[in-house]
Amino acid sequence: MWPSGRSGGLGKVHGVPDVNEKTDHPPHTVRPVEAVLFDFHGTLAQVEDPVSWVLAAAATCGTTLDRGKATILADRLLTAGRAGGPLPHRVPPHLAEDWADRDLYAHSHRAAYTGLAATVHTDVAGLADALYDRLLVPAGWLPYPDTEPTLRRLHAGGVKVGVVSNIGFDIRPLFAAWGLDGLVDAYALSYEVGRTKPDPAIFLRACGMLGADPERTLMVGDSPADAGAVAAGCAALVLPAAEPGRTNGLGATLALAGFAG
Repeated sequence: MWPSGRSGGLGKVHGVPDVNEKTDHPPHTVRPVEAVLFDFHGTLAQVEDPVSWVLAAAATCGTTLDRGKATILADRLLTAGRAGGPLPHRVPPHLAEDWADRDLYAHSHRAAYTGLAATVHTDVAGLADALYDRLLVPAGWLPYPDTEPTLRRLHAGGVKVGVVSNIGFDIRPLFAAWGLDGLVDAYALSYEVGRTKPDPAIFLRACGMLGADPERTLMVGDSPADAGAVAAGCAALVLPAAEPGRTNGLGATLALAGFAG
Protein backbone atom coordinates (compact mmCIF):
# COMPACT_ATOMS: atom_id res chain seq x y z
CA MET A 1 0.00 0.00 0.00
CA TRP A 2 1.03 3.62 -0.48
CA PRO A 3 1.24 5.87 2.59
CA SER A 4 0.43 9.55 2.34
CA GLY A 5 3.04 12.01 3.59
CA ARG A 6 6.81 12.17 3.84
CA SER A 7 9.41 9.46 4.14
CA GLY A 8 11.25 9.46 7.46
CA GLY A 9 13.86 12.07 6.48
CA LEU A 10 15.71 9.77 4.08
CA GLY A 11 14.38 11.57 1.05
CA LYS A 12 11.41 13.56 -0.16
CA VAL A 13 8.27 12.11 -1.66
CA HIS A 14 6.72 14.19 -4.44
CA GLY A 15 3.20 13.82 -5.76
CA VAL A 16 1.78 12.25 -2.59
CA PRO A 17 -0.20 14.80 -0.56
CA ASP A 18 0.84 15.46 3.03
CA VAL A 19 -1.77 14.70 5.66
CA ASN A 20 -1.79 18.41 6.56
CA GLU A 21 -2.46 19.51 3.00
CA LYS A 22 -6.00 20.10 1.74
CA THR A 23 -7.01 17.43 -0.77
CA ASP A 24 -10.19 15.91 -2.16
CA HIS A 25 -9.37 12.68 -0.32
CA PRO A 26 -9.55 11.89 3.39
CA PRO A 27 -6.26 11.89 5.38
CA HIS A 28 -4.07 8.77 5.23
CA THR A 29 -5.41 7.78 1.84
CA VAL A 30 -3.50 4.81 0.44
CA ARG A 31 -3.24 3.44 -3.06
CA PRO A 32 -1.68 0.23 -4.32
CA VAL A 33 1.68 0.25 -6.06
CA GLU A 34 1.84 -1.61 -9.38
CA ALA A 35 5.34 -0.59 -10.37
CA VAL A 36 8.49 1.14 -9.20
CA LEU A 37 10.77 3.02 -11.59
CA PHE A 38 14.40 3.57 -10.62
CA ASP A 39 17.04 5.96 -11.85
CA PHE A 40 20.34 4.18 -12.56
CA HIS A 41 23.39 6.30 -11.72
CA GLY A 42 23.32 7.62 -8.16
CA THR A 43 20.32 5.48 -7.27
CA LEU A 44 21.05 1.84 -8.10
CA ALA A 45 24.78 2.11 -8.80
CA GLN A 46 27.70 4.52 -8.60
CA VAL A 47 30.80 4.88 -10.75
CA GLU A 48 34.06 3.65 -9.26
CA ASP A 49 36.21 6.15 -7.38
CA PRO A 50 38.15 8.51 -9.65
CA VAL A 51 41.66 7.27 -8.82
CA SER A 52 40.73 3.63 -9.45
CA TRP A 53 39.12 4.76 -12.70
CA VAL A 54 42.32 6.42 -13.91
CA LEU A 55 44.61 3.59 -12.77
CA ALA A 56 42.49 0.93 -14.48
CA ALA A 57 42.14 2.90 -17.73
CA ALA A 58 45.86 3.61 -17.90
CA ALA A 59 46.61 -0.07 -17.32
CA THR A 60 44.54 -1.03 -20.38
CA CYS A 61 46.75 1.39 -22.34
CA GLY A 62 49.84 -0.45 -21.11
CA THR A 63 50.86 2.23 -18.61
CA THR A 64 51.30 1.81 -14.86
CA LEU A 65 50.77 5.08 -12.99
CA ASP A 66 51.84 5.68 -9.42
CA ARG A 67 48.96 6.61 -7.15
CA GLY A 68 50.13 10.19 -6.63
CA LYS A 69 50.20 10.94 -10.34
CA ALA A 70 46.87 9.16 -10.82
CA THR A 71 45.30 11.29 -8.09
CA ILE A 72 46.42 14.54 -9.72
CA LEU A 73 45.21 13.33 -13.11
CA ALA A 74 41.88 12.21 -11.66
CA ASP A 75 41.29 15.66 -10.15
CA ARG A 76 41.95 17.32 -13.51
CA LEU A 77 39.69 14.90 -15.34
CA LEU A 78 36.87 15.48 -12.86
CA THR A 79 37.15 19.22 -13.44
CA ALA A 80 37.08 18.65 -17.20
CA GLY A 81 33.98 16.45 -16.88
CA ARG A 82 33.48 12.76 -16.16
CA ALA A 83 30.43 10.69 -17.06
CA GLY A 84 28.83 9.95 -13.73
CA GLY A 85 30.76 12.77 -12.08
CA PRO A 86 30.28 16.52 -11.59
CA LEU A 87 29.29 18.67 -14.53
CA PRO A 88 32.25 20.04 -16.51
CA HIS A 89 33.79 23.29 -15.36
CA ARG A 90 33.63 24.37 -19.01
CA VAL A 91 32.44 22.76 -22.25
CA PRO A 92 34.65 23.81 -25.19
CA PRO A 93 32.71 25.24 -28.15
CA HIS A 94 33.70 22.35 -30.43
CA LEU A 95 32.01 19.91 -28.03
CA ALA A 96 28.87 21.96 -27.37
CA GLU A 97 26.63 20.08 -29.81
CA ASP A 98 27.71 16.65 -28.63
CA TRP A 99 27.36 17.76 -25.04
CA ALA A 100 23.79 18.94 -25.62
CA ASP A 101 22.90 15.63 -27.30
CA ARG A 102 24.91 13.31 -25.05
CA ASP A 103 21.89 11.55 -23.56
CA LEU A 104 20.06 11.26 -26.88
CA TYR A 105 22.68 9.62 -29.10
CA ALA A 106 25.33 7.03 -28.31
CA HIS A 107 27.89 8.66 -30.60
CA SER A 108 27.35 12.06 -28.96
CA HIS A 109 27.75 10.58 -25.48
CA ARG A 110 31.12 9.06 -26.36
CA ALA A 111 32.29 12.10 -28.33
CA ALA A 112 31.37 14.49 -25.50
CA TYR A 113 33.14 12.61 -22.73
CA THR A 114 36.19 11.49 -24.68
CA GLY A 115 36.49 15.06 -25.97
CA LEU A 116 36.38 16.48 -22.45
CA ALA A 117 38.98 13.97 -21.24
CA ALA A 118 41.20 14.87 -24.18
CA THR A 119 41.39 18.46 -22.94
CA VAL A 120 43.52 17.19 -20.04
CA HIS A 121 47.19 16.76 -20.95
CA THR A 122 48.54 13.25 -20.35
CA ASP A 123 51.43 11.14 -21.56
CA VAL A 124 49.20 8.04 -21.77
CA ALA A 125 48.26 7.39 -25.41
CA GLY A 126 44.61 6.38 -25.85
CA LEU A 127 43.63 7.30 -22.29
CA ALA A 128 40.51 9.30 -23.21
CA ASP A 129 38.92 6.31 -24.95
CA ALA A 130 40.05 3.92 -22.22
CA LEU A 131 38.45 6.12 -19.57
CA TYR A 132 35.17 6.09 -21.46
CA ASP A 133 35.32 2.34 -21.96
CA ARG A 134 35.38 1.85 -18.18
CA LEU A 135 31.77 3.08 -18.22
CA LEU A 136 30.76 0.15 -20.39
CA VAL A 137 32.04 -2.65 -18.17
CA PRO A 138 30.71 -3.88 -14.81
CA ALA A 139 34.07 -3.26 -13.10
CA GLY A 140 33.59 0.49 -13.66
CA TRP A 141 30.51 0.57 -11.43
CA LEU A 142 29.50 -0.40 -7.90
CA PRO A 143 25.87 -1.28 -7.21
CA TYR A 144 24.72 0.15 -3.88
CA PRO A 145 24.44 -2.40 -1.04
CA ASP A 146 20.65 -1.89 -0.91
CA THR A 147 20.13 -2.41 -4.62
CA GLU A 148 19.88 -6.18 -4.87
CA PRO A 149 17.76 -6.75 -1.72
CA THR A 150 15.38 -3.95 -2.70
CA LEU A 151 14.91 -5.19 -6.27
CA ARG A 152 14.59 -8.78 -5.08
CA ARG A 153 11.92 -7.91 -2.52
CA LEU A 154 9.88 -5.97 -5.06
CA HIS A 155 10.18 -8.77 -7.62
CA ALA A 156 9.14 -11.42 -5.09
CA GLY A 157 6.17 -9.26 -4.10
CA GLY A 158 4.88 -9.00 -7.67
CA VAL A 159 5.74 -5.32 -8.13
CA LYS A 160 7.00 -4.51 -11.62
CA VAL A 161 10.37 -2.79 -11.84
CA GLY A 162 11.67 -0.43 -14.51
CA VAL A 163 14.90 1.54 -14.89
CA VAL A 164 14.61 5.07 -16.29
CA SER A 165 17.94 6.70 -17.11
CA ASN A 166 19.37 9.69 -18.95
CA ILE A 167 22.23 7.81 -20.55
CA GLY A 168 23.98 7.28 -23.87
CA PHE A 169 24.82 3.57 -23.73
CA ASP A 170 23.18 0.24 -22.96
CA ILE A 171 23.26 -0.65 -19.26
CA ARG A 172 21.55 -4.03 -19.62
CA PRO A 173 24.88 -5.92 -19.80
CA LEU A 174 25.84 -4.41 -16.44
CA PHE A 175 22.69 -5.73 -14.78
CA ALA A 176 23.27 -9.12 -16.39
CA ALA A 177 26.83 -9.26 -15.06
CA TRP A 178 25.61 -8.37 -11.57
CA GLY A 179 22.91 -11.04 -11.70
CA LEU A 180 20.16 -8.40 -11.47
CA ASP A 181 18.72 -8.60 -14.97
CA GLY A 182 15.99 -11.02 -13.88
CA LEU A 183 14.78 -8.44 -11.36
CA VAL A 184 14.17 -5.65 -13.90
CA ASP A 185 11.18 -5.84 -16.24
CA ALA A 186 11.92 -2.89 -18.55
CA TYR A 187 14.49 -0.22 -19.35
CA ALA A 188 13.56 3.26 -20.58
CA LEU A 189 16.93 4.67 -21.64
CA SER A 190 16.98 8.21 -22.99
CA TYR A 191 19.13 7.44 -26.03
CA GLU A 192 16.65 4.72 -27.06
CA VAL A 193 13.44 6.55 -26.13
CA GLY A 194 14.48 9.92 -27.55
CA ARG A 195 13.42 11.79 -24.41
CA THR A 196 15.28 12.81 -21.29
CA LYS A 197 14.16 13.35 -17.73
CA PRO A 198 12.38 15.45 -16.54
CA ASP A 199 10.25 15.19 -19.71
CA PRO A 200 7.08 13.34 -18.62
CA ALA A 201 7.20 11.35 -21.87
CA ILE A 202 10.06 9.14 -20.70
CA PHE A 203 8.20 8.20 -17.51
CA LEU A 204 5.01 7.51 -19.44
CA ARG A 205 6.99 5.34 -21.85
CA ALA A 206 8.38 3.35 -18.93
CA CYS A 207 4.90 2.86 -17.48
CA GLY A 208 3.70 1.71 -20.89
CA MET A 209 6.52 -0.82 -21.12
CA LEU A 210 5.43 -2.24 -17.76
CA GLY A 211 1.71 -2.02 -18.43
CA ALA A 212 1.41 0.05 -15.26
CA ASP A 213 -0.91 2.92 -14.38
CA PRO A 214 1.20 6.04 -13.68
CA GLU A 215 -1.10 6.83 -10.77
CA ARG A 216 0.05 3.56 -9.19
CA THR A 217 3.72 3.96 -10.02
CA LEU A 218 6.56 5.30 -7.88
CA MET A 219 9.71 6.86 -9.37
CA VAL A 220 12.85 6.65 -7.21
CA GLY A 221 15.89 8.77 -8.02
CA ASP A 222 18.49 11.16 -6.69
CA SER A 223 17.90 14.40 -8.57
CA PRO A 224 15.17 16.98 -9.33
CA ALA A 225 14.95 15.53 -12.86
CA ASP A 226 13.59 12.31 -11.35
CA ALA A 227 10.84 14.28 -9.63
CA GLY A 228 9.65 15.18 -13.13
CA ALA A 229 7.73 11.91 -12.93
CA VAL A 230 5.09 13.80 -10.96
CA ALA A 231 4.04 15.57 -14.17
CA ALA A 232 3.39 12.12 -15.65
CA GLY A 233 1.07 11.25 -12.76
CA CYS A 234 3.56 9.21 -10.73
CA ALA A 235 4.77 9.83 -7.21
CA ALA A 236 8.51 10.38 -6.79
CA LEU A 237 10.98 9.65 -4.02
CA VAL A 238 14.23 11.64 -4.26
CA LEU A 239 17.03 10.17 -2.16
CA PRO A 240 20.23 11.89 -1.03
CA ALA A 241 23.43 11.18 -2.91
CA ALA A 242 25.78 8.56 -1.47
CA GLU A 243 29.38 7.55 -2.10
CA PRO A 244 30.16 4.20 -3.77
CA GLY A 245 29.66 1.25 -1.42
CA ARG A 246 27.48 3.12 1.08
CA THR A 247 23.76 2.61 1.57
CA ASN A 248 21.69 5.45 0.14
CA GLY A 249 18.29 4.88 1.74
CA LEU A 250 16.99 2.79 -1.15
CA GLY A 251 15.23 0.52 1.31
CA ALA A 252 12.71 3.32 1.94
CA THR A 253 11.19 2.27 -1.39
CA LEU A 254 9.89 -0.90 0.23
CA ALA A 255 7.96 0.98 2.91
CA LEU A 256 6.38 3.24 0.31
CA ALA A 257 5.47 0.17 -1.76
CA GLY A 258 3.71 -1.34 1.25
CA PHE A 259 6.25 -3.93 2.37
CA ALA A 260 6.65 -4.44 6.09
CA GLY A 261 10.12 -4.02 7.55
